[in-house]
Amino acid sequence: MKRSLMTGIGFGICISLAAQTAGTSDGARNDRAMDRAQTVGMRDSTQIAETTERTEADGTLNSARNPAATDSTNRWQLVWSDEFDYTGLPDQRKWSYEEGFVRNKEPQYYTAGRPENARVENGNLVIEARKESYPNAKYKPGSDQPAQAQYTSASLVTLGKESLQYGRVEVRAKVPGGAGAWPAVWLLGEDRGHLAWPLCGEVDIMEFLGRDSSKVYGTVHYADGARLYRHKGGILSSVRPTDGYHVYALQWYPDRLEFFFDDNNYFTFDISKADTYDHLFQKKFYLLLNLALGHTGSWAGPFKDEILPMRYYIDYVRVYKQTGNGER
Repeated sequence: MKRSLMTGIGFGICISLAAQTAGTSDGARNDRAMDRAQTVGMRDSTQIAETTERTEADGTLNSARNPAATDSTNRWQLVWSDEFDYTGLPDQRKWSYEEGFVRNKEPQYYTAGRPENARVENGNLVIEARKESYPNAKYKPGSDQPAQAQYTSASLVTLGKESLQYGRVEVRAKVPGGAGAWPAVWLLGEDRGHLAWPLCGEVDIMEFLGRDSSKVYGTVHYADGARLYRHKGGILSSVRPTDGYHVYALQWYPDRLEFFFDDNNYFTFDISKADTYDHLFQKKFYLLLNLALGHTGSWAGPFKDEILPMRYYIDYVRVYKQTGNGER
């Protein structure tokens, strides 16, 4: 059942956060960052730096309400959405696809316009990862990519269809479980085609790792003024994302990014205090919804074929603009 358009706009105030020292999982994440940088052809003058900052919150602690939800200066207007109230392929007026082996040395091949991997049915967008042989359309003899993929999935994007700059992005979804599952809701800077990553910026509204089913992650990746790679994020623990549908949301203001799991604002990134390259979080981004598979050495870890097919259900995607100023 669809929730009302403004469901999820009232949410919990940010609870006390404790600093977490980077561990082995963040080491794997930095490896992932290097993979991504190499995938998109990062410029030589940008360097990868070991700069992990992460805060962790307990999902059982949220009780207070966020004053922003009742502040008369903080009104929201729906400006773009997909309710997935139709049947067939995703609406081509709103979505396009990434295609091929795209990033992080992940084993899945992203297909385009293929209902086996992305379809709308029963009021949901369904992204499905499958074990099957599928031809690699971009295969070149001598490359490190196989001529035939053994796994397929889908990555939907709004690039060229819809731009995002400030406001609230809200996705109600049910994530799949199982070690190696790696669904995400995230943003990339529209100028990544010529700036590359991380100069374009990345905002992970939600990442879920099936190997640890009690946590969700929200992370900001960027280059600083010296073109060094930085990332900062939050972890929400003691939650059960696979048990049902949850709202994953980002509120993007000129001075901060606020991350939400249902009513819990578990992480806030202070843009005003971050030394970002070329004010990248004041620029336009596009949205991505994808279901990746992990592998040995990756942040998500390896998977077993037995968990496939795997389905990621998205009930709706909504984008709001704020009519108030949003300043604190």
